[in-house]
Amino acid sequence: MAIYRHIGLGVFYQVVGIFSIMVFVLKVMDFLTWALLALFSLEHVMGVRNGTQTHEKEVNLQGTGSEDLVTALPGQPNVGFRHYAGYVTVNEKKGRALFYWFYEASTNPDEKPLVLWLNGGPGCSSVGYGATQEIGPFIVDTDGPKLKFNPHSWNREANMLFLESPVGVGFSYSNTTSDYNNLGDEFTANDAYRFLHKWFLKFPSYRRRSFYIAGESYAGKYVPELAEVIYDKNKDSSLFIDLKGFLLGNPETSHAEDWRGMVDYAWSHAVVSDETHKIIRENCNFDSNDTWSNDYCNQAVDEVLKQYKEIDIYSLYTSICIKNSTDSDGKSMEIMFKRTSKMMPRIMGGYNPCLDEYAKAFYNRHDVQKALHVSDGLHLKNWSICNNHIFREWSSSRSSVLPVYKKLISAGLRIWVYSGDTDGRVPVLSTRYSLSALGLPITRAWRPWYHHKQVSGWFQEYKGLTFATFRGAGHSVPVFKPSNSLAFFASFLVGESPPFER
Repeated sequence: MAIYRHIGLGVFYQVVGIFSIMVFVLKVMDFLTWALLALFSLEHVMGVRNGTQTHEKEVNLQGTGSEDLVTALPGQPNVGFRHYAGYVTVNEKKGRALFYWFYEASTNPDEKPLVLWLNGGPGCSSVGYGATQEIGPFIVDTDGPKLKFNPHSWNREANMLFLESPVGVGFSYSNTTSDYNNLGDEFTANDAYRFLHKWFLKFPSYRRRSFYIAGESYAGKYVPELAEVIYDKNKDSSLFIDLKGFLLGNPETSHAEDWRGMVDYAWSHAVVSDETHKIIRENCNFDSNDTWSNDYCNQAVDEVLKQYKEIDIYSLYTSICIKNSTDSDGKSMEIMFKRTSKMMPRIMGGYNPCLDEYAKAFYNRHDVQKALHVSDGLHLKNWSICNNHIFREWSSSRSSVLPVYKKLISAGLRIWVYSGDTDGRVPVLSTRYSLSALGLPITRAWRPWYHHKQVSGWFQEYKGLTFATFRGAGHSVPVFKPSNSLAFFASFLVGESPPFER
């Protein structure tokens, strides 16, 4: 019995010893886990230079997009929010990757919606225009290739995502040469849709966030077409994106109405003569697939374009950029005019002030490209604000997206359209003609809306759509009216009418 008792005590002490060792190991593991998390948090905060990270967030080692965090952007003003930039591969086999720049909302990002911004062209950069000339928090400065803070940035109201689309625009690229020959509206919408789902894998907390799309100019095609793809695909719950609506500025909408509005606007603003306008009215059938077979029409439209080359078509009453006018890469107006094509002629959709040159200088800096995760800082990528090859070789374009409007209005999406009223490229008349063709019932009649007790423009509400003008603004409204456009954007997000009382 004594032997058994001795053996029993031995086993007991062995068990106690093993248990003590296990407890010690678990405590060490727990300490190491805590230390790693603390180190990650410290590096995450301390590694964000220029004050881009001041608010605390729950640490998540996966799906945070942390590898795309921008931490050392040259010349960046001090801010209290994070921003990310990098690539999302949309086709592994062909090597297609789209570049994005994402800014968290400056306050309460977890409570605010996600907005995707697209510029048009086709072939122009949403980063070069939207992000750093119009509505982003960092605007390229004319005092050298650097940045300045934009107090009217739209990330005051939303988390803002800027996408360079399609491939060939800005930093976006494809390793398959044939992709560049197949670019068109449908190609662009499908790639943008794939981008969103891949981007949500990087930032899963935004997957169920209220989502809006906004853009201007040729994005008048991009945005409704992408919205339609999302709406159709949302029938599969696993692919659901909480799309609430879209916002468009001076948008290309319908070829026929856009052209009618352009020539009528040129005449009504004394850009062309009564005689030229009369010839166009009598000889140009913009609804026809054979508009340009009429020589009288051709010659009269050429006269319109000739006169617009003398001024800034994107802003009738501001001076042209003399520097760009002598630069072969900085033409005041790029025109694609193929008489043999059934597609309507196009004019490059992008505001083109001297600021374009500063954007080009900034994005071709080696330290900027390294900070934005597009190169190693040694082997630079050649960035341009617009790709004229894409513009000229665009393979397909819907003649009208008005049927998409009708479809998405019926689906209950919030749709707002605005026009800067000094733009000759997609003038207010073009947009009014297009919206009139929808035949929507008016729910609130034409009236002024106000900003800082001054008339900012006029607006009218229809059943399913709101249209507004910006008084004295050109093609890219936020460039001309930054404070007004931010206030308008805020009204759009909450679904309230623009202020119509002083």
